[in-house]
Amino acid sequence: MAVENHLLDVGIMFAAVASAGVVANRADQSVIPFYILIGMLLGPHVLGAFGLPFVEETTFVEVGAELGIVFLLFFLGLEFNIDRLIENKDRIGRAGTIDLGINFGVGLVLGYLVFGSLLPALLIAGIVYISSSAIITKSLIDLGWIANQESDPMLGTLVYEDLFIAVYLSIVSALVLGGGDVSEAVESVGLAMGFILVLLLVVYFGTAWFERALHTPSNEFFVLRAIGITVLVAGAALAAGVSEAVAAFFIGMAFSSTNYVDELEHNLEAIRDTFAAVFFFWIGLVTDPLLFPAVAGLVGLAVLLTTPTKLVSGFLAGRVYDLDDRRSTRVGLGMVTRGEFSLIIATVAVGGAGVTLPETTANTIQAFAVGYVLVMSILGTTLMRYSSVFEDRVISRLSNEPTQA
Repeated sequence: MAVENHLLDVGIMFAAVASAGVVANRADQSVIPFYILIGMLLGPHVLGAFGLPFVEETTFVEVGAELGIVFLLFFLGLEFNIDRLIENKDRIGRAGTIDLGINFGVGLVLGYLVFGSLLPALLIAGIVYISSSAIITKSLIDLGWIANQESDPMLGTLVYEDLFIAVYLSIVSALVLGGGDVSEAVESVGLAMGFILVLLLVVYFGTAWFERALHTPSNEFFVLRAIGITVLVAGAALAAGVSEAVAAFFIGMAFSSTNYVDELEHNLEAIRDTFAAVFFFWIGLVTDPLLFPAVAGLVGLAVLLTTPTKLVSGFLAGRVYDLDDRRSTRVGLGMVTRGEFSLIIATVAVGGAGVTLPETTANTIQAFAVGYVLVMSILGTTLMRYSSVFEDRVISRLSNEPTQA
């Protein structure tokens, strides 16, 4: 049975993620997998399965999770302003295309071999291709990599992926949810690209307006204005069928050209981390671990195939940015994590059950995505946290460089 008091529900959630943070800190591990696991434990699929009170996916939790994505991508945009984007457009294009060709291609082959049909293959390809902007951004900030050279190819590739996925989601949503209507897919893509173009123009020409919008002696009004603009645009994007994450990223880029970047980071950091915890908790909350055994083989195969492909494409992205072998290896390690977009693609598959996809196929894709994301989120954050061990081994093999302590 669900907890009837929604305020108590929220209190349990925040107490749980706070406790998870303590455990992660003592274990010297990234907190992200702990947030996911505690959400799974307290959700309807574990506690609820035993007839115990569990935490519901209330409107607050659902919206809070979306706010977590919004603020994480907003901070990503703050670190990657429009001038930097334009300056690195060629490198972003090359690194992103390598990433797309290798990882989407492998996913497409895997999906077709398993399901024998193009539409499920497209869904599997998207699930294994897209790295988690939210989790990787959080890890970059926590580990202090955000100011390092390796952050450039990682952020650039994430930008490419997020822009690609905005178009991809428009296409597959129309094909899966719209019964395979190609004309609807074209219309959805056109709307998404139009919205993204408007955001780009706002970012490029709107610096003076954003500067004036934040100009106030009141810290309270400063925070409210920043949040109001960001969340409003993200919500409008979502209503138009464009990812709220992509919109938040662009608004962050717009603010990055102002003189208030330091103030934004200082004042919104706690808000970002609070709602990021809600987002990762939500991933666990909606995850049913009982689905894992049926897809364990597929998840294992995908992990074995797509971990090396991300390592390779990330390494090549680092080389595109003229990084040395050590930092290029770190880029590859950092791009392994999958997360929020993979789960969103899975929900699209479920929505098409019985319409464009057989129910068994849709349920298999959903179970696969959940299991895959959980494994890759833990694996990816662990690889980042202990990157020096892997870097030393790669360097010793590539250049006979002595390992560092």
